[in-house]
Amino acid sequence: MPNTAGSPVGLHRVLEPAGVLPQAARKLDASPELWPDEVRISVERLNLDAASYRQLAEAHDGDGEAVKQAVLGIVAERGKMQNPVTGSGGMLVGVVEEVGPESPLGVQQGDRVATLVSLTLTPLRITDGLARWDGRGEQVPAEGHAILFARSIVAKLPDDLVPELSLAVMDVCGAPALTARVVAQYVDKGTKPVVSVVGGAGKSGSLSLAAARRAGAARTIGIVPVEAEKTKLEAAGLADQVALADARDPVALAQAVEAAGGPADITVVCVDVPGCEHGAVLSTAAGGTVIFFSMATSFSAAALGAEGLAADVTMLVGNGYVPGHADYAMDLLRSERGVRELFEGRLAAEGQD
Repeated sequence: MPNTAGSPVGLHRVLEPAGVLPQAARKLDASPELWPDEVRISVERLNLDAASYRQLAEAHDGDGEAVKQAVLGIVAERGKMQNPVTGSGGMLVGVVEEVGPESPLGVQQGDRVATLVSLTLTPLRITDGLARWDGRGEQVPAEGHAILFARSIVAKLPDDLVPELSLAVMDVCGAPALTARVVAQYVDKGTKPVVSVVGGAGKSGSLSLAAARRAGAARTIGIVPVEAEKTKLEAAGLADQVALADARDPVALAQAVEAAGGPADITVVCVDVPGCEHGAVLSTAAGGTVIFFSMATSFSAAALGAEGLAADVTMLVGNGYVPGHADYAMDLLRSERGVRELFEGRLAAEGQD
């Protein structure tokens, strides 16, 4: 173990270029030896973020073995999982293997945990060649280790849920927490907002719909691209209205939201494809708010598109962290039947691929 204290944000793990934070680094030091304030996790499963997995799958024409080799290559080259195209990563679950004597994270050896910080800034080494993964789903059984810093965020996994379900929820737990906060701000000012969630049948989308309703939204609208997702979201009962639209078509999206009771006071973008920025802005009322949770978002396109449309909207970047976000998302999963059904259905479908 090094004698000197490490940086609480992990600067001592950056190999290149010097002077940047771990998320912006091209390469991290993923060696297992701990600095005094670090924690080493024995990895059990990765969860690739949706935008990253989609990009990899499309780039390799759905060839699972090619996707697997791409992930292995990224981790070996960079010392972390950060898709060079999308810039995004995901998160992981594992067991605490060793805790540095100065770590403030409050975990101990043997705890099963989920990391609530991105794989794009987490030193990671894979040792099993991803032998148990077929490359055809976002959840990746894996062996290896990961390093957490003093400023990392970690949560102990609940005993009443299978790890795969906990991981799926914690991967997106920032979305419902921020959605609830923004809706509550409207309510506190005397306005019950109309909330549209683009990608409402997905993980972050379904949680955001449930959060918006619980926080006091006047009306919730779920936007999905295909009839099968519409049927699932209607059965889940999370939205007052479910509408079909391609979020990449600005006019079609705006018309769908309008027909469902919009325009929206708050639009939450939870899709994992690029090109949805203009539709989100166009379907939001003047003075409204757009929350972008997708890592496929082009923030320059969003800003310039709003300017070009003369749209007076506030645009927020969902950074994945809101205090208490993991507990809040888990509570929604446990208390909202529709949320749990959608999550369990998604996991079952991935297991059949």
